[in-house]
Amino acid sequence: MLRTLFIRDFVIVDAIELEFAPGFTVFTGETGAGKSILIDALALALGGRGDASVVREGAAKTDITAEFSTDEEIDAWLAEHEFANDDGGAMLRRVIDNAGRSRAFINGITATAAQLRELGEMLVDIHGQHAHQSLLKSDAQRALLDSQAGLLDEAKAVAAAHKAWRALAKQREEFEANAKSVLLERERLEWQVGELEKLAVKPGEWTDISNEHSRLSHAASLMEGAQEALDAISESDSNPILSHLSVLTLKLGKLADIDAALKPVVDALEPARIQLQEAVYALNDYLGRVELDPERLHEVEARLDAIHSTARKFRIAPEDLPQEYEALSAQLRQLADASDIEALRAQEEKLKAVYMDLAQSLSGSRARAGKALGEAVTAAMQDLSMAGGRFDVALNPVEPASYGLEQVEFLVAAHAGTSARPLAKVASGGELARISLAISVITSTATATPTLIFDEVDSGIGGAVAEVVGRLLKRLGQDRQVLCVTHLPQVASQANQHFQVSKRSTDGRTMSRIDALDAKARVEEIARMLGGLEITATTRKHARELLAS
Repeated sequence: MLRTLFIRDFVIVDAIELEFAPGFTVFTGETGAGKSILIDALALALGGRGDASVVREGAAKTDITAEFSTDEEIDAWLAEHEFANDDGGAMLRRVIDNAGRSRAFINGITATAAQLRELGEMLVDIHGQHAHQSLLKSDAQRALLDSQAGLLDEAKAVAAAHKAWRALAKQREEFEANAKSVLLERERLEWQVGELEKLAVKPGEWTDISNEHSRLSHAASLMEGAQEALDAISESDSNPILSHLSVLTLKLGKLADIDAALKPVVDALEPARIQLQEAVYALNDYLGRVELDPERLHEVEARLDAIHSTARKFRIAPEDLPQEYEALSAQLRQLADASDIEALRAQEEKLKAVYMDLAQSLSGSRARAGKALGEAVTAAMQDLSMAGGRFDVALNPVEPASYGLEQVEFLVAAHAGTSARPLAKVASGGELARISLAISVITSTATATPTLIFDEVDSGIGGAVAEVVGRLLKRLGQDRQVLCVTHLPQVASQANQHFQVSKRSTDGRTMSRIDALDAKARVEEIARMLGGLEITATTRKHARELLAS
């Protein structure tokens, strides 16, 4: 539940800190005092949209912090997203500066507005003062029924199945409309893949065969150069390098025995002699492997020419031919699959069957949920001075759509003996407000959200009905924390906690303030709500009676 709310420099609020209790809490005040500012500020802390216009004039930034107690589900979410702290609870903070830049925090850790919204939806459910207007829209009625009955996941699965089915149907329709062009494209790809398949260039082959060609075409020069080096090092008749170096090393070795100063020279020459001997071994091995092979050279030149010619035809580098073959083969397979009209039809029917199974299951769930919702709202209507009235949820069949096989429509019979007709055509403003409130209370009961907020959803009603509304909200507050912005004394008198919102002007600036009311102050506020500007002994007495009841 909401424990504290701190607001600084928000619209016409300079600084307010409120502590909340469990049960039913109301906010009252004069018209225009800014009762809904509190709800707007909390919505911002819960990830709602905000810009520079929310910053109080003359201030640098708006700063709003809402602290909540949590349950196991919310604690698990905090831990999963690495926002948990040792003290428990959830502290949501939103800062917006006068340039419109926004920052969000959860338990002091930087978060995104999307994360605030996701967590906020688990903590608070806000029913706005214009909620009853959305009830006139069929899409909103369907969404409300699905949400109240816990069918949102089923509805998402139906939408996904419909999307997959229609995408394949569109592909099949496009193929049928463009069969000739698809056939030509397929023939082109078959020819190209056939060319590359016949050539069968392997990855890395171009580099390997180019190196082999270079070696074969220069075989004579390679053999001549290697032999010349071998002769000079060890096989020449006229004092080869290796023999000459060996003689010098031996001679200097003997001299080093006489003068040790020559020993470093001998030590330097010996490794050179060894390296030259290794070179001789390597050259002999090389000459043993290199040979003139005109036939192989011809084969290699023919292969190089075929690869180069094909690469030029496809306008790519020779080394890229293997990748081009894989890419074109994949395109051909895809096109072959897509152009198999019978296979497409079979797959389309399979996806349609999946959709129909899911949609029919959803229809059954909606029918059961609609019956239960109709009965619950009908019962509530009897308490809200609509005796004999009836509320029904109709499921009107439609062509298969992303939302299922039916459109949801709320029907109401405002009086006994009348036929149920669409809500938008039957209900008056007051009746619509009462039905909306009944639905809000019933759907809120079906959710696990710990804090419920009703922002003037009791507009358009009064008298005995208002007292019933107050009792409904108070009863709801026995299980949840309920916050309500109201203008009705019959509702306000039922609250466990009462805040008064007022405005004051200081130095030419208008500021909003919120005060927690004690028992005496509550009598004055309820009396004001009953009697207007002039509070009399009679209105005070009536106020005390309302509070006592």
